[in-house]
Amino acid sequence: MTAQPSAFSFIDPDPTEADPLQGELALLDHAALHGPVAQLWEAPLSLVIPRSYLRQPGIEAARADFAARGCPVWLRMSGGGLVPQGPGILNVSLAYAVPKGAATWMEPVYIHLCDVLADGLRQLGVETHWQAVEGSFCDGRYNLAWGPGGGMSVLARKIAGTAQYWRRAPAAAQSADGQRHLVLAHAILLVSADPVEINARANAFEDAIGSGRHYDPAKVVSVREAAGIEDDPQLAPQLTVRVAEAIRAAIARTPPPGI
Repeated sequence: MTAQPSAFSFIDPDPTEADPLQGELALLDHAALHGPVAQLWEAPLSLVIPRSYLRQPGIEAARADFAARGCPVWLRMSGGGLVPQGPGILNVSLAYAVPKGAATWMEPVYIHLCDVLADGLRQLGVETHWQAVEGSFCDGRYNLAWGPGGGMSVLARKIAGTAQYWRRAPAAAQSADGQRHLVLAHAILLVSADPVEINARANAFEDAIGSGRHYDPAKVVSVREAAGIEDDPQLAPQLTVRVAEAIRAAIARTPPPGI
């Protein structure tokens, strides 16, 4: 049987872009012109916050302090909460057009992204499902979780978080009814990152702005731990490559909703 071509094209991040979140937004322009596009990438050690955090007193002083200590705090357009970034965390970004807006397609977009991640992780022997995980950073209904599940198990741990950002398609790519929209579906997947370190960093920032939020490292898990792979920092980059290859293959065989 002849393999069907992927609905997604794959492009590499722009190495000259200082803020990877801005580079990610460029995927929407690419999707409008060329169709569904995917990007897998890692960010340097950092934190990412939604714009809602800008209402917090002292936020700019905290951002400046963290940046001075080698941990920039970037802004993203999607909602949710604070997210740690850095080595051992794989970002998966999918951009494509759908016939209408978020009200119609939000859930199918989330489920497609979770299915892609779950398919890729299954090839590595890691079974996952989507659910909220109370106590995890940037908790949401469409976390990908590992462990007892099939519902809302309190024993399951978050292995990936998901988010969306929507934009009306430009006139050149618009449908006759003017309802065509572009979506950026994004996930962060904990590959080999240390749950204690990333949560300590996130909690330190929340403490600095006095938000009252606190995240529990016991509520998240890495692919390395879930797969029972030896904790060897020298092997971590190789694991990230393996995971990225598995996710890339899953994206290639899973057309986006609305296509």
